[in-house]
Amino acid sequence: MNKKEFHEILDKKIVFLDGAMGTNLVKAGMPAGVCTEKWIMDHEKIVEDLQKEYILAGSDILYCPTFTANRVKLKEFDLEDRLDEINKRMVDISKRACKAAGKNVILAGDITMTGLTLEPLGNTSIDELIDVYKEQILSLKNAGVDIIVVETMISLAETRAAVIACKEVCDLPIIATLSFEKDGRTVYGTDAKSAAIVLESLGVDAIGANCSSGPEAMSKVIENMASVVGIPLIAKPNAGMPVIDENGNAAYSMGPEEFVKEFRSLCDAGATVIGGCCGSDPEFIRLLHDTYKDSFKKRPFTKKRLLSSERQTLEISLDNEFYIIGERINPTGKKALQAALLNGDYEPVREFAMAQEETGAVILDVNVGMGGINEKEVMLNAIKEVISVTNLPLSLDSSDINVLEAALRMYPGRALINSVSLEKIKFEKLLPIVKKYGAMFILLPLSDEGLPANKEEKINIIKKVYDRAISLGFTKEDIFVDGLVTTVGANKTAGKEVLETIKWCKENGLATSCGLSNISFGLPKRPAVNSTFLHIAAENGLTSAIMNPTLDASVYDEFAADMLLGIKGADLRYIEHINSLEETFEKNIVSDNGPKDHIKILTDCVLKGNKAKVCDLTKEAIEAGIDAKNILDEAFLPAINTVGDYFDKGKYFLPQLIGSAETMKMGIGVLEPYLLNGNSTNDEKTIVIATVEGDIHDIGKNLVALMLKNYGYNVVDLGKDVSKDVIIDAAIKENAGIIALSALMTTTMVRMKEVIDEVKRRNLPIKVMVGGAVITEDYAKLIGADGYSKDAAEAVKVAGVLINS
Repeated sequence: MNKKEFHEILDKKIVFLDGAMGTNLVKAGMPAGVCTEKWIMDHEKIVEDLQKEYILAGSDILYCPTFTANRVKLKEFDLEDRLDEINKRMVDISKRACKAAGKNVILAGDITMTGLTLEPLGNTSIDELIDVYKEQILSLKNAGVDIIVVETMISLAETRAAVIACKEVCDLPIIATLSFEKDGRTVYGTDAKSAAIVLESLGVDAIGANCSSGPEAMSKVIENMASVVGIPLIAKPNAGMPVIDENGNAAYSMGPEEFVKEFRSLCDAGATVIGGCCGSDPEFIRLLHDTYKDSFKKRPFTKKRLLSSERQTLEISLDNEFYIIGERINPTGKKALQAALLNGDYEPVREFAMAQEETGAVILDVNVGMGGINEKEVMLNAIKEVISVTNLPLSLDSSDINVLEAALRMYPGRALINSVSLEKIKFEKLLPIVKKYGAMFILLPLSDEGLPANKEEKINIIKKVYDRAISLGFTKEDIFVDGLVTTVGANKTAGKEVLETIKWCKENGLATSCGLSNISFGLPKRPAVNSTFLHIAAENGLTSAIMNPTLDASVYDEFAADMLLGIKGADLRYIEHINSLEETFEKNIVSDNGPKDHIKILTDCVLKGNKAKVCDLTKEAIEAGIDAKNILDEAFLPAINTVGDYFDKGKYFLPQLIGSAETMKMGIGVLEPYLLNGNSTNDEKTIVIATVEGDIHDIGKNLVALMLKNYGYNVVDLGKDVSKDVIIDAAIKENAGIIALSALMTTTMVRMKEVIDEVKRRNLPIKVMVGGAVITEDYAKLIGADGYSKDAAEAVKVAGVLINS
């Protein structure tokens, strides 16, 4: 099936997916902890019959049971060498189900999270992960699937990797769904809008959500996606939330009637590709189909200009609002930054990123072009550092196409490329690369002949690049045009020429940008020239400028102008960012000769996750006579508590949380020799953590273990699928104060109670805390757990309460 054929189906009817696979296999007798694909190969008729019933119930798309048939997951059972065989046999089962039902439906090769963690949080590179996905996708293609579904994803970066892998090995249609928590974000902090924008621009054919919640709770996610993308939306919710039935067994809370009734909110939100996830069965799909088969409505949509990081979306309007692209991350003319990059020191990059965000930049330009370095390596490192301290979308800036492609490949958002021109190599080679990775771009009206001689030639260049972009699938909303500012000192009509270009672009519905400071090059009192030119350009329709918001006084003018013009939100923006500017200017004029406030410096170090500097700064504070306990009590612990508050309020997300915790742990490592035994740290407090018996899911458990370690706890990680006796024996041996249990499946969550009951039966002085995707606070209380945490950040707080109780 090709994309055109697929969209002809999606664009005319409600498309019905199937229901749950895993929970129905457990009902059919699949024991916990086994390799699902291996068990299916031993019980093929069970799956064939289940899928036949889904087809007869009305499913248009059938998910082949290849969910975890990738190299990484199969290796856990020593089956990685049988990857091709296993994927083919799974697809063949689905083909036989079609034959048995007497109806051909669309077969989806099903792939999901691998369990690997991408850099910078983990050790897996983007190319290593893409290769894992390529292997399985190619196997699925050869087995004869019609489309690829990427589902139950909690990382947008990993979802991108799967989509890129698919595009590089086949032309099959791709649909993708992520799982969102109660706060509307994935475990890694991605919101629904950002996920949808990034994946639509990357070329998926439908986007949505699955698992995690029931229908009504999922409706806001779908509504948010509908507001930013035009492709079909998918909803595949659970049958409510897990509960314990009268027999003490875990089950889902909704029956088919309640599930289907509540599904109305998802259809109203815009979902047209619908099905069920955990807890659903063929009866759910039958009733869903009979209720909504005639409910298709074409969703109206107007395309917007949207950039996105992994966690934050920026909409670009042409209605007079002005956008600052921060220019400071560029070594040109900055000797200190050049020296730092040569030495592998990225602290200035981090500082520039944070300062520019504080003072009004909404996009950050990243350029590391200079001699003496491996530009591609340094660019990738710089991006990792920037995305660890800010959620602003990035403008990727290089004259080297290979550098830009590497950056686009790993950046987990929708970037702006600076820039594409009529120069042959960029016109012919860079533009398709930009399209492949779904980025927007700045159109620079230059050709191989150099600067255009006049306005007509400039407009002609713009039209040629624009036409080429449209032919590749871009729209005008994907393009910024650079006004091509040159110095008025050498060309007295330079300003006028730029204004003419801006006016022409505004009239033709194109966003614009420019390198602001070029206009005043070589002139005295440059800020005055820059400020005046920016004001005139903005009045004539300039959308954005690449500039330094931390020093340029023209920032004041534009924020004030937006406010006076009554632009929505401009008054608050003026107050917020002018205050930040004042603070920045004050910092710039403070002398470095005064005494250092080591406590404040180390507090900032933890808040900003500055792992590169924390050890040296901690040693410096000790050498300056600051007591180690004071550093711990007045800098590190208050800072990490603030980080936790930021996380709770949605200001920080998992990467910042972990980065700050790792920073604090490194600092405490320096303090340890100076601290008295038992003073304020958790080093003597041991926590045994495990995923319970029968459950082979460990992504969430691993994040909790990492956070606890970084907060100074001695964590003994027993891994996944761990029996009650092994957990308790380890806790006794390690003299643990806490046992932390994780479960992702309703069939294994009951194992938690077995551990708790055994701890109580033996009267052990050990607290038990529980968590996991299917666990609720009510369930934790029901089984007698001492604590419950919904995520890694809360686990640290719960552990702190329990360890001291």
